[in-house]
Amino acid sequence: MRRRLIQSTLAVVLVVIAVFGVSLVIVETRTISNSAQERVDSEAVRLASIVDSRLLGEQTVDARVLKEQVAGDRYAVIRIPGEPVIEVGTEATGDVISATETGEEGETVTVQEPRSSVTREVGRTLLIIGAVALLAVIAAVLLAVRQANKLASPLTDLAETAERLGSGDPRPRHKRYGVHELDRVADVLDSSAERIARMLTAERRLAADASHQLRTPLTALSMRLEEITLTEDLDTVKEEATIALTQVERLTDVVERLLTNSRDPRTGSAVSFELDEVIQQQLAEWRPAYRSAGRAIVSSGKRHLRAVATPGAVAQVLAALIENSLMHGGGTVALRTRVTGNQAVIEVTDEGPGVPADLGARIFERAISGRNSTGIGLAVARDLAEADGGRLEMLQAQPAVFGLFLSRTPVQKPVPEAEPTVR
Repeated sequence: MRRRLIQSTLAVVLVVIAVFGVSLVIVETRTISNSAQERVDSEAVRLASIVDSRLLGEQTVDARVLKEQVAGDRYAVIRIPGEPVIEVGTEATGDVISATETGEEGETVTVQEPRSSVTREVGRTLLIIGAVALLAVIAAVLLAVRQANKLASPLTDLAETAERLGSGDPRPRHKRYGVHELDRVADVLDSSAERIARMLTAERRLAADASHQLRTPLTALSMRLEEITLTEDLDTVKEEATIALTQVERLTDVVERLLTNSRDPRTGSAVSFELDEVIQQQLAEWRPAYRSAGRAIVSSGKRHLRAVATPGAVAQVLAALIENSLMHGGGTVALRTRVTGNQAVIEVTDEGPGVPADLGARIFERAISGRNSTGIGLAVARDLAEADGGRLEMLQAQPAVFGLFLSRTPVQKPVPEAEPTVR
């Protein structure tokens, strides 16, 4: 591209120089020839007037007197009636420029000038024009190279940026080139890079959230299926199968919520429901795991509390807290419900060592974990709580106490103002 830009610019300049240069040469050649002819005519008139004045004054007219009046490269012939022909200078050979003037006394003055002087002057003019044209060509080449670099280098950078986007590197470069069109392309590529970066972040976050949120119900479901395989009691099989079906429904709800949040995290399905139902569901799901670990999980506090949220999301938040207590805590895990202001609070606590001091407030950050785990459970739980207008906080570090705060009244959505009627 750089070579094509240089060649096209140079071709335009050469065409312009050829058109205007040839025209200028023709005009200057004619001008120089006309000027030479005018000089010779003027010289002939001047010599005739000198001869007239000397004849009227009855002075001598000869070659010696007129020699000083004729330039060295000119040749003059004066013919006076009744007098010998007077010649001044050396007669030129070859092509000459000639002019003849007749005086008042009847004399004839002819002045000749070699055309070679005109040729030399035309040559000097052509040399000047050629030098100017050469300078114009050099300037055009330099300008073409500069413009080609100014256009080709940004296009190369933009191509590299597009290639990086295609290879999965969505970092915007924020580089501009001082050319409006190219800067516009750079703006679009940077905007695309930012959108791609957000999309990739959302996809990775969705994958991490899905792996974490699906692991808990799948684990609980596998435990129920193991219970079914280990028992021969038909009633126990039916009970465990019923619980397993409930967990399958919860798993389906988790998948639907993940997909909904991936499309638009602002959409919610908050309803008014009783917290006791969700708490009892979690107790039933986690008791086998706690029993296997030789620990207990209990609930206490105010009963028949109603909250406004998504039941499936609340269940996932409680499952994350209960699982953390099982993995990192110790002793009995207690779920306590209480009321503070216009909010219902579910506290999850255990009798373990609590949250290490080096974690502190960073416990809700992604990739922060006290042991070999994914480190996204509490981060996902907080996102789920905030999606319905609630919040998840660590109320105490040692022993660990986490509180899930949920609104007890529906959030009033703002009613859009009616547009004024145009009459």
